[in-house]
Amino acid sequence: MKLIQLTAITAAVLASTAALAADPVIVIDGNDAVVYEAEPVAVAYQADAGYAYNADAGVLRNTTGAVVGGTKTFFQTVTHPAAISAEVGTLGYGANIAWGLNDKTEIQAGWAGGDAADLFGGDFDANDVNYDVDTDFSNPYLGVQVRPMANWFTMGAGIIVPDNDIDVTANANNNSYRINNVDYDATQVGTLKGNLEHRNKLAPYATIGFRPNITNNFGLFGELGAAYMGKTDATVNAVNGTNPVLGAVAAADAEKELEDKDWLEWMPIVKVGATYRF
Repeated sequence: MKLIQLTAITAAVLASTAALAADPVIVIDGNDAVVYEAEPVAVAYQADAGYAYNADAGVLRNTTGAVVGGTKTFFQTVTHPAAISAEVGTLGYGANIAWGLNDKTEIQAGWAGGDAADLFGGDFDANDVNYDVDTDFSNPYLGVQVRPMANWFTMGAGIIVPDNDIDVTANANNNSYRINNVDYDATQVGTLKGNLEHRNKLAPYATIGFRPNITNNFGLFGELGAAYMGKTDATVNAVNGTNPVLGAVAAADAEKELEDKDWLEWMPIVKVGATYRF
């Protein structure tokens, strides 16, 4: 009986002192004093990492939990992006950083710019006049990239903050410019030089694309889409002509034609690039 009592008392004491298990426990029964050295209790905690790489989808998983989890995990999430990418396309040369929200969704922040004119031919036609183009693009953007079927197919949408300089120079055809169905002598008019500027300060865009993963860390991508840049404001001047009055009339007509050109309202997005995933 004494042995049973002693065992029960010892078990109760050990259970109630689990948090202090490293300290000795003394049990007194009658005239006997027994010292028990409690073994430390090891408690295993498994922290939720908040994110894990999904090699098939190519994005981080469960990052939403990390963002909601607290300030520390939010900071870790922001400072540990899912991927970085380099790109080249009609918006220019650039790069972006992506953060994974889950296995299908990423937030992207990037920039594309520079002299992109040669990427889409370096010239364009406005009615009957051909213009050489020189550009200095700056297109920071923020968007969301979604894999609706959790595979290589992607859909993107977001906002561009365009600051694009587009300089144009008219090319005479048989020593004349045909503007608004009127032929202007190039010698009298001179050279028509101008500048185009988009009116939209914020330009929404949408794309579709593919993002295959070559390895767990490295992948490629391609995207097609458009950005709504809005109408354009054109400024055209005639220089080095023999008839300044005629040159001013031709320049004013050229401005109207450039501002009416629809393709400048919607900027095509065509880009390819490479991605490194962490």
